[in-house]
Amino acid sequence: MIKSILLPVDLNHPESSAKALAHALDMAKNHGATIHVLTVIPDYGSAWVGSFFPADFSKKAAAETQVALANYIADNFPSDVKTKAHVLHGTIYKEITAAADSVKADMIVMASHRPEMKDYFLGPNAARVVRHARQSVLVVR
Repeated sequence: MIKSILLPVDLNHPESSAKALAHALDMAKNHGATIHVLTVIPDYGSAWVGSFFPADFSKKAAAETQVALANYIADNFPSDVKTKAHVLHGTIYKEITAAADSVKADMIVMASHRPEMKDYFLGPNAARVVRHARQSVLVVR
């Protein structure tokens, strides 16, 4: 039985998660599960790049992202579905797998785009989550 679902979303492209959202909502309603809605603020990539940002950039980005995620949940989730919002900062696939463990998710439901040639060499986040997650992962295209 599914009691906890992790739904990673990209708030810059909410349309990309629409189908995954529909699947997560259906599962949550059928199982009485909580949906943990996660968005990840990506790393700068290096400390050198981070040095060009203002000192309080991380705090401001986290606060603004928290508000944006709350709005996303309010706009997309019916009131009878239990949700919890999570904003993390770091490498996207690593944060998704760590969050799934942290919230004791039974299932990760996430969107994936059609891979481009560069993704075959680098691996998109969905592929990395599938490889590294301890939970079942539903990838919705």
